[in-house]
Amino acid sequence: MQENSRWHILETGDDVAQAVCQRILSAAQQAISQHGIFKLVLAGGGTPEKVYRLLSKTEADWGKWFIYYGDERCLSEEHKDRNSVMATRAFLAHVAIPESQVFTMPAEFGPKLAASFYQPIVADALPFDMVLLGMGEDGHTASLFPGHQHNTDDLTHAVYNSPKPPDERVSLSAKALSATQQLIFIITGANKQEAVKQWRAGQDLPVANIHPAGGIDVYMDNSVANRT
Repeated sequence: MQENSRWHILETGDDVAQAVCQRILSAAQQAISQHGIFKLVLAGGGTPEKVYRLLSKTEADWGKWFIYYGDERCLSEEHKDRNSVMATRAFLAHVAIPESQVFTMPAEFGPKLAASFYQPIVADALPFDMVLLGMGEDGHTASLFPGHQHNTDDLTHAVYNSPKPPDERVSLSAKALSATQQLIFIITGANKQEAVKQWRAGQDLPVANIHPAGGIDVYMDNSVANRT
């Protein structure tokens, strides 16, 4: 288990979304007061989508937000299963973040080209102010899957043979994801119980390879926590 890990257990997934939304807004205010901008990495998934819908109804200094993605599926640009499409519909289309400050992964061009394109964007952005991540029931996070080997010095990875469709993806690396002031894992659903148990027991899962200097905050609901 990572050092400096802080576990926040809430009653429901909606409660998790509310708490994470408030953490993001607080982090944004802090970052903007310190260095004038807020660099946020978005996650995909159902609970992050709830967070984004809540954010879309709030007030913030949107012109100083810069948006990045932790991973993307190699699908057509407007495909409903892309993380960028979900985030746009739930959040970005409803707030005044300039389009030039939203850095979408061009995953429609395939893993290799997308990873090559996104690498200098990430290099220029680091360190991030906040990274949001989910976790799959196999312990994967972003598109970093158990058993996959990547160059640990890279900032982005081309991902092939994903165990979940589609099998081609692009992902930030553990190194890039760890280069952040704050990192939040958002985990809901009873199907995540076993993976969280393994993670806390110190097993070698992709989630365990994320090591920001300031530690991590894990927000989860009771359906995960009850048996972990």
